[in-house]
Amino acid sequence: MAIKPVTPTDEFVKGLWRDNPVFVQVLGMCPALAVSNTAINALAMGLATTFVLVMAGLSVSLLRHFIPREARIVSYICIIATFVTCVDYAIMAISIELHRALGAFIALIVVNCLILGRSEAFASKHHPGRAILDALGMGAGFTGALFFIGIVREILGSGTLFGVGLFPDGFQAWTIMVLPSGGFLAMAVWLLLVNWLKKREAEAAGRAEEVAS
Repeated sequence: MAIKPVTPTDEFVKGLWRDNPVFVQVLGMCPALAVSNTAINALAMGLATTFVLVMAGLSVSLLRHFIPREARIVSYICIIATFVTCVDYAIMAISIELHRALGAFIALIVVNCLILGRSEAFASKHHPGRAILDALGMGAGFTGALFFIGIVREILGSGTLFGVGLFPDGFQAWTIMVLPSGGFLAMAVWLLLVNWLKKREAEAAGRAEEVAS
């Protein structure tokens, strides 16, 4: 069987579904569970991480021939920390309230295993174009996962979405959903759904192969 060549679209799409950082690789769980109590917090953290992921991937790809192999991890962390600092100050300038809500988790983007992992496993081995597409796909998948978790937690835990009330005054909010344990519950539900969909997808692909053969 001929091997299908990897296209630019494949580099981007894999992070959205096939290799989703949160729902498939289960990476970056600390921010995924800690700051996803509202949709806006989840979206802000996802976009901040995506920016750092893209800029770090681009920088590592451009400098891959100049970074000594023995010092590559330290170099990657320094690069990532530079862009995390930029994001930290940018969020502070845009909204002090949002900066306080995200708290220390902005600085902890530096040690997000997703960013360091993509820098080491992909960006350091490919040209800038592919590195950017990979980072954009992974960042979009990470942002989407946090956003979906945040939607569930905010709607059930506060009865709002982006701060706008969705239910009558008599609605009884599930307080547990805005607590840390609510992050685990929402994550579990989404993991069950994603695994079920992937199982159906694999079964459909198996049946298609049987028919084709």
